[in-house]
Amino acid sequence: MNRPTVSLIAAVAALAAVAGFASLTEPEASGSDTAAKTATQMPVERTSLLCPGPSASDVAETAYTSFTPVTEGADTNGRAELAPAGEESANGSENSDKESGNSGNGDKEAAKKPVLTPKEPGKPVTGEVSGADAPALIGTAEGGFAPGWTVQQTTEVPSGTGRGLLGANCTAPDTEFWFAGASTAEERTDYVHLTNPDDSAAVADIELYGKDGRLKSASGEGIQVQPHSTEPVLLSTLIDEQQSDLTAHVTVRSGRVAAAAQALDDKLGGDWLAASTDPAGSLVLPGIPKDATSVRLVAFTPGDLDADLKVQLASQSGLITPAGNETLHVKAGMTAAADLGDLTRGEAGSLVLTPTEEAVPVVAGLRVVRGKGDKQETAFIPATRPVGTRATVADNRSKGSTLSVAAPDEAAEVKVTASAGSEGGTATSKTYKVKGGTTQDIEVPVPSGLKGSYALTVEPVSGGPVYAARTLEIPEGGIPRFTVQTLPDDRGMVAVPDAEQDLSVLQK
Repeated sequence: MNRPTVSLIAAVAALAAVAGFASLTEPEASGSDTAAKTATQMPVERTSLLCPGPSASDVAETAYTSFTPVTEGADTNGRAELAPAGEESANGSENSDKESGNSGNGDKEAAKKPVLTPKEPGKPVTGEVSGADAPALIGTAEGGFAPGWTVQQTTEVPSGTGRGLLGANCTAPDTEFWFAGASTAEERTDYVHLTNPDDSAAVADIELYGKDGRLKSASGEGIQVQPHSTEPVLLSTLIDEQQSDLTAHVTVRSGRVAAAAQALDDKLGGDWLAASTDPAGSLVLPGIPKDATSVRLVAFTPGDLDADLKVQLASQSGLITPAGNETLHVKAGMTAAADLGDLTRGEAGSLVLTPTEEAVPVVAGLRVVRGKGDKQETAFIPATRPVGTRATVADNRSKGSTLSVAAPDEAAEVKVTASAGSEGGTATSKTYKVKGGTTQDIEVPVPSGLKGSYALTVEPVSGGPVYAARTLEIPEGGIPRFTVQTLPDDRGMVAVPDAEQDLSVLQK
């Protein structure tokens, strides 16, 4: 083995571990070399998460919860930090005051102080902010804090437009996002928040698609997002007409951003509308509450072909086809919607969309309403990736947390771990079986001696793919305030080509 080859392999492994969200694919065998190739799973070494500005309400109260599951093989050192956008972190590069020779003042020092600084993997840490001035946050985790790092942003707004419980998983920066279920209707105030974590400006476009196709919007093009800053874009300013069901498509021309959509309703409360998973022929939208009084499906196909989807509910007892909504036809480049009513009828459920014939990639989202009359509240559920290797959701409370797990195809077994509490308690785990074609609301294990909030980690043990979502409910004044977060694979591990196998390829 010569030194140049060893160096190259080491560099490839290091790059994969740092990248975190990419999986390297090994070269195909050539000649007579047909032996199966293997790859090593390694924990990521660095990751970023961005949280949008939580609310414009003066009476809003926002809690942040950070959690990293303990990962075998991860670096025992490292750090994580979540600090306001627009300011360098306390442990980061020099800030603008230092660069200009100014010493700064106490207010500026307080402004750049991290909201969260986790102490150890396996234990949540919390922070709080109040009012309308709460900034967007930019976070970085390194070493043992990076694999599977998750941050939950939970905001309580007692009154006004969008009142209710608003929850969001802070997201990693990327270059493309799909939001199915946005709106510019009179009663809605929808924003797309763009946050740039990097040292150079990013340029993004927001395209809106309605029932008749793409809507013209010159102001949605070339939106500049300055370094370490956030840009909230009110969707009603991008187009002249009001449309109830829209798909928003965010693409980044240069740089990268994290995008989050906030939907605020005058009467039905508000919540964050998380991005749908990448366009696919089949989709799963897990975690519809069993007492949902209204469920609305919004879907969009970005290609040149129409999509015909079979609509099914994976209930506690099996797959059910909702009467009158057996299928959904989605025209190419147009947004389609269907009112599914109270289709869960007292049973936990997940919506399963599959092609009736040819598979055409689509994106989709659900608007879910609970309550009646003036006591209604809204949440959104996007189509999501399966749990995969592992998925985590933070900010679970001693009361009001429900975990839904769906196995749309084969039966599956999953391990659910409740972490230690943010202020005390001992972690505990339990294994559950989920029948094929069903969704089960799991009575989640609660840490013994729990103080504060805790995280839930889901890991498949056997069987087919599973999808999961957590509902957090904090009722007040007879209003069932709630929010739903899906649990896609945390992508905390990355596949790195085995060094021994690569030698034969590199030496040819």
